[in-house]
Amino acid sequence: MPQKKPEDMIEAFKALLKEECYGSQGEIVDALKEQGFTNVSQSKVSRMLSKYGAVRTRNARQEMVYCLPPELGIPSTRAPLNQLVLDIQHNDVMVIIRTTPGAAQLIARLLDSVGQKEGVLGTIAGDDTIFIAPMKVADIEFTLQNVRQLFEEPR
Repeated sequence: MPQKKPEDMIEAFKALLKEECYGSQGEIVDALKEQGFTNVSQSKVSRMLSKYGAVRTRNARQEMVYCLPPELGIPSTRAPLNQLVLDIQHNDVMVIIRTTPGAAQLIARLLDSVGQKEGVLGTIAGDDTIFIAPMKVADIEFTLQNVRQLFEEPR
């Protein structure tokens, strides 16, 4: 059997992560070995996970698994901010923004800088979610509309 090329292992690795069913590096090593890759180790898988930005998250069955973020998920300096914002809604107390992975702190920083004139008292950002405290809960619709306008598609 011919030796498999390194780029073949990278493609196989990415395909495995897209399945969203591997919860440990050891499981990924075993799956790659089953596909005929003999020069794979846990440390090599660990380096590939880091290099390709893989994260552990819950899949549809609520299991913790490794997966690759969506291509849009890696913010670049050329990505318009509105492409990083996926959803904006409120629960009558605070406005919640969902972003692509890794973009929440950038968006929250922008919101903190425009602050009071848009009705934003402050923000708390995780990796892909932002909680916005409005200046006044009674005026949350004002805050929601202003935040949505900041991230509308340019016409």
